[in-house]
Amino acid sequence: MSKVKISEISTAIVRHLQEYTTEVEEGLEKEKEKAAKDGAKTLKATSPKGPTGKYAKGWRAKRDGKAWVIYNATRYQLAHLLEKGHAKRGGGRVPGKVHIAPVEEQVIDQFEKGVEKVIRG
Repeated sequence: MSKVKISEISTAIVRHLQEYTTEVEEGLEKEKEKAAKDGAKTLKATSPKGPTGKYAKGWRAKRDGKAWVIYNATRYQLAHLLEKGHAKRGGGRVPGKVHIAPVEEQVIDQFEKGVEKVIRG
């Protein structure tokens, strides 16, 4: 550890805090990206396949401003209908196939653990 004069302590503290802040910001960006991409990958594997498989293959993760978003690029209209169920044309209901909510919880847990790891160093 280098010796610092009393008059330079505040400058040294500020510099070290800036370095730490930069490291944390970079780490958080990596964790956001990793969690989103892992979530999209899991949704591709666990989503209902259907006759063509387009819905399951359509999951993507993209950066939107400072956030990362997981979305279905091919059959986005089906996401809510499949997750929550829907009414049939002739009456009755089709039950939902819950596949998004568990992945959402998994992604949140993964991100929280990653944030703790980044902050602790």
